[in-house]
Amino acid sequence: MRKVNISQDKFLKDLQGRTFSDVVKDSEQPFLAVLEFFNNVERQRRMEESEIHHDRPPLAGIVRELESEPTINQFLSKVHIQKNKRLRQAIGVVVRIIMEDRGWQKTGRKGSLGVRAGSNPSQPSHNTGGLAFWFIRAERYVLAEGMPYKSVRERCKSLGFPVPRQPSSRK
Repeated sequence: MRKVNISQDKFLKDLQGRTFSDVVKDSEQPFLAVLEFFNNVERQRRMEESEIHHDRPPLAGIVRELESEPTINQFLSKVHIQKNKRLRQAIGVVVRIIMEDRGWQKTGRKGSLGVRAGSNPSQPSHNTGGLAFWFIRAERYVLAEGMPYKSVRERCKSLGFPVPRQPSSRK
């Protein structure tokens, strides 16, 4: 599948992306590093594989690598509660733009990436468990033409087995 390139201009032309112009224009924010990170065909492939093969949000396929990027990790580890939150949200928009350009659509559900530590105003918000250190949850996606594999829930239903309880989803 083709690589999707996202520039600052493309991001700011997106209806939701333009609401994060503060992140794009803030020289302290590592937004250019975020774009450079996501403008990689192998990472974009792993984002899709996360949904298809692992039944996890696209961000789950690359979040550890993303959080290991020095400039991104350094920024998120500082106590800028609002700025950190805005960067994480802008990253979610970058993921959406890529996924939609590659033929996916949002489900309106979130998937878990971590378990948040207790709130402490002298520390940045981080996790104590799960896959990610800085991200709690991320949007789930489906292929516009349909998924190649059935979910466990769908398979149970088609075989007449008890359907597993749907976990509650926080939005």
